[in-house]
Amino acid sequence: MTLQDVAQEVAQDAEALPQEKTFSFLELLTSGGVGGIIVIAILSVLFIAALYIYFERLFAIKAASKTDANFMYQIKDHVANGNIEGAKVRCAQENSPVARLTAKGISRIGSPLEDINTAIENAGRLEVYKLEKNVSVLATIAGAAPMIGFLGTVIGMVLAFHELASSSGQAEMGSLAEGIYTAMTTTVAGLIVGIVAYIGYNHLVVKTDKVVHQMEATAVDFLDLLNEPV
Repeated sequence: MTLQDVAQEVAQDAEALPQEKTFSFLELLTSGGVGGIIVIAILSVLFIAALYIYFERLFAIKAASKTDANFMYQIKDHVANGNIEGAKVRCAQENSPVARLTAKGISRIGSPLEDINTAIENAGRLEVYKLEKNVSVLATIAGAAPMIGFLGTVIGMVLAFHELASSSGQAEMGSLAEGIYTAMTTTVAGLIVGIVAYIGYNHLVVKTDKVVHQMEATAVDFLDLLNEPV
């Protein structure tokens, strides 16, 4: 046997060995047929929407939580000196929920304390509604994304078994396995979107609660100021 014959046998044995099949993540996502691509596209839109809502609300809540530490002291000085207009001007200079609640209370000075308290509570509800704008959409995405991903997996499994049934049980296992693991990628994508949205939602809830507590403390301080003896 010549050296050339040995080389040919080695080459034939190498060709006979099973070749490892590799996929990039993008190829894995887009190789699941039309149904899989549609599901992945929907999840991609939801992921972008979740990120946009999270960061937009995060910046808005951070801006709402910023208040001058001397704000209430200045308001107390104006009210104690009878300078109601000065207190209103100071509130107008502070663009925050705390300032708007205080301004609502100042505008009702002279009315019964119960009316002032009611006005502040109504203004507080409006401010909380502004802070929670679109946060419920984030919660919906957190719940819907995993279900959409699971729907894509079910569709992929149905198609795989349909191929098996239509081929009278003679379908290649490779094609079936490829369809199944491609379908499973929709569940992975749905879980990723759902987890990100869920974490973002809970973080925004915590941040919003801090601002709400800040508003409640300010309302109590303002009512205590009106109750102080002259």
